Amino acid sequence: MSKFLKNSLRKVRIYLRITKASGIARRIFVMNGFDGAMTIFGIVLGSWIAGVSKPEVILLAGLGACLAMGVSGFFGALMAEKAERERHLKDMEETTNNNVDPIHYEAASFVAFYVALISGLSPALTAVISLSPFVIASLKLASLTNAYTFSLALSLAILFLLGIYLGKVAKENGWLYGIAMIAVGALTAIIILLIQLFLGA
Repeated sequence: MSKFLKNSLRKVRIYLRITKASGIARRIFVMNGFDGAMTIFGIVLGSWIAGVSKPEVILLAGLGACLAMGVSGFFGALMAEKAERERHLKDMEETTNNNVDPIHYEAASFVAFYVALISGLSPALTAVISLSPFVIASLKLASLTNAYTFSLALSLAILFLLGIYLGKVAKENGWLYGIAMIAVGALTAIIILLIQLFLGA
């Protein structure tokens, strides 16, 4: 590992410690990752029930939602976190009579971007993973039925893994958290099915 990379990682650790942003980043990663997986889960299940027969249609809808979530997640978090950090710095300036260590300003700028990046990438990442079977189907390397099946399975697997991660963060049983996440997915599926039955009646 180069000296530059080591120094950069050391600075990042210092910034995160100073701002106590690690917990915020974890929460945003899970929440927005959950949103990405659930959004694609709903799009795919709804498309399957509606009989959409072209993987390109699902890809277009899914990638559009993915882009929207990523952009809104990034800029929304950037503005919100920037405002919070600026408020905190102003409080520190009042407390110390404008004698704040410059590293706090560096940390505030870095963390605002860091949190925003996680906020934007996490839903996009989970969405792209869930959509990947339709890329394969569009290339005629898999059937559309298999793409639907694997996409829904991937979404549920992502939800389960996010639950496991939450359990680890909470120092509790990750399996219970994972099962709870899957239960949310199952509830969503039931609601979509009921809506379809109601509209088709």
